[in-house]
Amino acid sequence: MKKDNKALLLKYITCFAIASLIAIAVFWSKGFFGHSTAVNIQILADGFFVSGILLTLFAGMMFVSREGALIGISFVMRNVVLAFIPMGRKKHEVYRDYRERKLKELKKTNDKSILVTGLFFLMIGIVFTVIWYKNYYNVV
Repeated sequence: MKKDNKALLLKYITCFAIASLIAIAVFWSKGFFGHSTAVNIQILADGFFVSGILLTLFAGMMFVSREGALIGISFVMRNVVLAFIPMGRKKHEVYRDYRERKLKELKKTNDKSILVTGLFFLMIGIVFTVIWYKNYYNVV
């Protein structure tokens, strides 16, 4: 296997393991083995949905961060810290220069492993929810 393919496979395995651990934590917290089949399907839906939505939202935050949307917040925080450091005001930088420097430093990667894994787990959670509604939800 090529080095790039191995690195990509490792990223997907890592994301899958993290999502699985989150799902197992939800299963364990709700007591998966102590309930009826209907409740167990609800627990499965909850576990996969929670892990899927967390990974998908994390991928969204990474995308927003890579696009430079959080540079303004980091600029303000940096200036607040520099205000309390002796001689920190001498390191003051104009926002335009700070933004240009940070945009040059940002890595524009096309890595979608977190998003794909999150959407996969989210889809599994939705499938379990549909199964529960079809088989166990009784509208009176």
